[in-house]
Amino acid sequence: MKTTLLKPEDYTRSPWKNGGGIFTDIADAHRADAAVKDWSSLLWRFASTPIVAPGPFSHMPGIDRLQMVVSGRGLVLKAPGQEFDEREPFTTVRFTGELEIVTELEAGPVEVVNLMARRGAVEIELEALEEPGDRPLSAGTHLVYAPHGDCRIRLDGEDFAVPGTGTLRIELSQASQLALVSGLAVLGSIRLLG
Repeated sequence: MKTTLLKPEDYTRSPWKNGGGIFTDIADAHRADAAVKDWSSLLWRFASTPIVAPGPFSHMPGIDRLQMVVSGRGLVLKAPGQEFDEREPFTTVRFTGELEIVTELEAGPVEVVNLMARRGAVEIELEALEEPGDRPLSAGTHLVYAPHGDCRIRLDGEDFAVPGTGTLRIELSQASQLALVSGLAVLGSIRLLG
């Protein structure tokens, strides 16, 4: 097990693929053989971003996306023939980067976290940890993000404090047990395939 505490000053900023906003990039991975780290070399990315006005999402062929509102409420994603309801915070929605999505904001701006992954190369999960309790973690990379104030977790009997808007990056070579001790956290889980 390897843990790394990522602080907000460690995060970088990058434009949305369509230029319509700015991501706060918390953690990511690219193909090792990539000469340039860009959208074409991306394996996965965990990021937060404000959505302050209705508008289109970026077109991201080959990318699977998970998203969750962590601040504000009333976000709806509209795609041809379907709708993704994020009106309530900490609800995870899953969609593909090929979908033509336009946002609706029913109650003003929101802040979301995104976990994106290259389809066929990476499996991802995103969930809110709102109640204390144990949950199994599989081998892979896990990100515990504290969107509102500090949180505490226990990992295989060892306690970790995650400061507000900080992220604990956990690399596991084998299955483990994670418990939320206090606060609120968002857990992103990443498993490379093959």
